[in-house]
Amino acid sequence: MGQVTVTIDNKSYRMVCDDGQEAHLESLAAYFDGRVQEMRSSFGEIGDMRLTIMAAITTADEIMELRRRLAALETDLSAERQALSEVDRRQAERDNKTAETIAALAERIERIAKGLAAV
Repeated sequence: MGQVTVTIDNKSYRMVCDDGQEAHLESLAAYFDGRVQEMRSSFGEIGDMRLTIMAAITTADEIMELRRRLAALETDLSAERQALSEVDRRQAERDNKTAETIAALAERIERIAKGLAAV
């Protein structure tokens, strides 16, 4: 297990993580620390716990909005895939009809050619 010390709101916290995840954990902590600092800049000194809670709620709100947008994109993607599947189905039908028409024309040409050869 990896260990890393992160700093949030000028306080150090020793954290444990999976090996190789140290840099990721540090970047998450730095992001969250930035949110706390944004809250401090906006609201001043209103208490460490309150700033942390506000930053956490703001981050959670951002995550929920991203999840909502992702769900909408997944719905759109599913609809596009269904539409594409329908287009593929219609194209296959057209290809089959075209092949049938060409086969029928080839048979007709052969009959005409045989009729001309008999004359």
